[in-house]
Amino acid sequence: MAEPDAVDRIIEQWHRELPDLPLESMAVFGRIHRISEKLGAQLQHVYAAHGIARNEFDVLSAIRRSGEPFILSPKEISATLMLSSGGLTGRLDKLEAAGFIERLPDPADRRGIKVRMTERGREAIEDAARAGVAYHSEKLATLDADERERLGELLRRLHGAFDDQPLG
Repeated sequence: MAEPDAVDRIIEQWHRELPDLPLESMAVFGRIHRISEKLGAQLQHVYAAHGIARNEFDVLSAIRRSGEPFILSPKEISATLMLSSGGLTGRLDKLEAAGFIERLPDPADRRGIKVRMTERGREAIEDAARAGVAYHSEKLATLDADERERLGELLRRLHGAFDDQPLG
């Protein structure tokens, strides 16, 4: 059995104050939240070593995952990231200034643009993705292979309860 953690202490306090409150869900989601916050903070450092902020990683990832020729419209990027066009514009500005992307006219729409990843951007996102996956793997190493598989299955099912809900 694992040592008590911060969530256990919080649950204990709530149980003392509201003994009739069922707290199992609070414990589960409290741990998910804390893991997510800690993971995000650490990944910020991992990605920064490759010249990419965490929110910029998401944009470059969407473009890189699209495959050759690594070109997407802002609308396609926004849809992938569940992000408003206004929220995307600032990220694209920073990525363009860093030389990771370039904006090109959309040949199919005179008013539109396409976002193309540069070679520098491709190298940066691939290096950052490898480093991020290594960090993930390091943290998951506390579980054996069967536990990791089972956790993945359980989280996939839980994620399904939220899948179509927008962020925010």
